[in-house]
Formats: sequence, C-alpha cells, structure tokens
Amino acid sequence: MEAQRTAPKAARAAGVTSITEGRGPQWAPAVGDGHGTLARNPGTPLDLDAVRALRVNRSAVERRAATLPGRRTVKKEWQAAWLLRAITLIDLTTLAGDDTPGNVRRLCAKARQPVRPELLEALGVAHLGIRTGAVCVYHAYVATAVEALRGSGIPVAAVSTGFPAGLSPLKERIAEIRASVADGAVEIDTVITRAHVLRGDWEALYDEVRAMREACGEAHLKVILATGELATLSNVARASEVAMQAGADFIKTSTGKEGTNATLPYALVMCRRIRDYRERTGHLVGFKPAGGIRSAKGVLEFLYVMKEELGDRWLQPDLFRVGASALLTDIERQLEHFVTGRYSAAHRHPMV
Repeated sequence: MEAQRTAPKAARAAGVTSITEGRGPQWAPAVGDGHGTLARNPGTPLDLDAVRALRVNRSAVERRAATLPGRRTVKKEWQAAWLLRAITLIDLTTLAGDDTPGNVRRLCAKARQPVRPELLEALGVAHLGIRTGAVCVYHAYVATAVEALRGSGIPVAAVSTGFPAGLSPLKERIAEIRASVADGAVEIDTVITRAHVLRGDWEALYDEVRAMREACGEAHLKVILATGELATLSNVARASEVAMQAGADFIKTSTGKEGTNATLPYALVMCRRIRDYRERTGHLVGFKPAGGIRSAKGVLEFLYVMKEELGDRWLQPDLFRVGASALLTDIERQLEHFVTGRYSAAHRHPMV
C-alpha cells in the first residue's frame, strides 16, 4: 500500500533527519525525568501593578483561536511525526474514583510502550524509544507508579492539594505535597483556591503558590488554574501571571473535572503570559492543557498554538505536557491508519 511505502518517511519527519522550519518540530525524545537541564523558574516578587493592569480582548482571542486550526495543518508523514511527538508530551493520567493498583500498573506499562511495536517498526521509529512524558495519579498510587516505572526514566506526577476543588486547609494541602514527594513523585500538580482569583486577592494567591513551591523542594510544580471557573479571560491572565511570579514551573488549564476544561482561547491567553514573562524575566515556564483533549486532531491544535505562540522550544516535554488518557488511543488509531490505510477498532489499542 502507498501508506506502507511512505511510512519510513515518518521516521525522517520524526527527526531521524531534522524537520524544516514551518513543517514540523525537530525530534528530541523524552530523556531522563523529562526535565532536561532547563533552569527552573525561581519566581519574582509580587508585582501587583503588572497583575492588575492585565486586560484581555476576548473577541480578538476567540477570533484567533477559531482561525488557527484552518491556517496550519500537517498531513501524511508530517502528521504522523507530529503525533509521535505528541505521545512524548502526554502526562498519561488516571484520576478515577475506582482506580486500583492493578489499573495503575497497567497504565504504567502503557506509558512504557504507548504504541504497538509492529506499528513503530512499520513507521521506522522503533529505535527512538518513544514513551509518554509522565504518568499522573492520585497521591495514594504514587508509590505504586514509581515502582512500576522504575528504570524507565518516566517521571511520576501526583495531583495534590485537595484535588480537584482545592478547598482543604492549606496546612493539609502542603502536607500532601510533601508526602507525595517523599513517595517518589518528581512533579506535583496543585490546584489553587479559585476564590482568591474571583475576589482579586492576588497577595493570597501568591503566598499560597509560593508555599506550594517551597513544599515541592526539587519536584517540579504545576499550578492548575481551573480556567473554566475563573469567570473571565482577564482573570485567567492575572492568575497565570501571579502563579509564575510565585515560582510555578508549569501553568496548567484544568483539573479535567470542571464543566469547561482546556480550550484554545485559554491556551492562547496563558501562552502569551508565558511569552511575556520570559521576555521580562528570562525565565522559561511550561504549559499544560488538560481535560477534554481526546482526539489526535484536538491535540494537534494545541501543538499549533505552542509552535506559533512560543516556538519550537515549547514542543519539548520539559516545557509542554498534555494531560490525557483516552487521547493516546486515538493517536495510535491514526498511526495505524497511516501505516495500513484502515482505521482499527478502539479495543485494539487498550489503555489498561
């Protein structure tokens, strides 16, 4: 088949040779703990004038978000390459009330081998060691995930601080962070008190995030803003700014439990704050959309945002992650279609 004859081109597109500017990202698979040698964001003193001055033109943001998917697309082997890259950026997640140690171990096995070996062979990328960016679980399963991933180099992320509502007393939330780090989590996804944003109490939000950063120690801090509950895009911009000033390593859209989760307008607003923060301070902060990203087409749209708004440097796992679970199934189906010309049933690509 034509797809089978062109499949090795996906290997070249994925970085066996570099991808030309404008056609796709240069390949660099996740290594070590996914953090590379990037210097962490140390934060800055709280600048209330800068925070309060932020305003977002909602109509302009929504217009840009609506036109972006039609302005940039990738096809054929280039699409396969972008989807392979997307796999390395996934925080493979299970945050269900019926999680069990067995489910978590199976998820970790999927993180180690996210695509069936025969598909990787057909694509010519079996030698690249493709795996997911991290595995994300509740605190109760951190030790289980750490053991299951031992030797793989895949980091374990823990949702913490009273996830998803974030309404536990701060002392308890800080203790949960420290317990997750002690169990082996090297990334902590925390939730903020939304009321601080809705009331404009930026000092309280800054102090809260700063305390979380200190509790993380060497673990990287991802601050979940719960964008769908912040009322306005201006609030999203201000919360992003305060979180970065307080030392967030990543800012993240959602818990996945809100009525509205990751959307392109939220991504645009947050990425532009990241860009402005880098230009002012020189510090690089990562971005993580999460919640509702279930299709290969959907994740590609977020990759387009990153490339256009922040550049290729933010297409690496130390600066970009996607919180998802079902997404990996659709990516694997799309890769099989590229190889065989046929779509397979979802049950051929089980998550657990």
